[in-house]
Amino acid sequence: MLLMKQKMMDKYTQPALVEGLLAVAKKAGAYIRKERESFSYENVEHKGFNDLVSYVDQNAERIIVEGLSGLLPEAGFLAEEGTAEEGNQAIKWIIDPLDGTTNFVHGIPVFSVSIALEVNGVLTLGVVYEVNRDECFHAVKGQGAFLNGKAIRVSPATSLSQALIATGFPYSEFDKLPAYIHVMQFMMKNSHGLRRMGSAAVDLAYVACGRVEAYFEYNLNAYDVAAGALLVREAGGR
Repeated sequence: MLLMKQKMMDKYTQPALVEGLLAVAKKAGAYIRKERESFSYENVEHKGFNDLVSYVDQNAERIIVEGLSGLLPEAGFLAEEGTAEEGNQAIKWIIDPLDGTTNFVHGIPVFSVSIALEVNGVLTLGVVYEVNRDECFHAVKGQGAFLNGKAIRVSPATSLSQALIATGFPYSEFDKLPAYIHVMQFMMKNSHGLRRMGSAAVDLAYVACGRVEAYFEYNLNAYDVAAGALLVREAGGR
């Protein structure tokens, strides 16, 4: 049984699949970068009052789904914009095609492509491609985390007093704001400070490579954090 599980895991972490995944993420990123040059606010739609989406998110997701379907036909999808049928949920790609849409819409150059592969509830592959910096973070379960092909590790800091903390601001459930602000006040008083990048995937990638020591936010979805969580774990964090 253990040998069978290992063979299955090897199938989903093989180098050819990893390289294909990175190529798909970069292809979607190139499309996003090109569209940003001529993007107009008139193309923005609202999933909620302050939850923005555009044709760029949707088309980037289609590019990703098409590419991943060719790499791993048996896999299903959990994708933010819902452009793909869910399919096989035991083996699935978890996709945020444009994490940081609000930044993208307003021309703030911090947004990313985030893709993870989950096999029977275990994250096995993850990529976060920060589009404008051309930084491609990826992780393979049991093999480590990497930035543009070079191994990365989390910060060696051991106390909050040595830490720079990343966070995100809530888009909903504002009844939790008092508790959230209380945590922020504590962090501000006891750390090197707070940073808010506007992309959960980028925040977690920065934890993985040691640029920030920790990240906290509430009310997130699997597609926001799946790839970044694997990056952090494989870089020695938790």
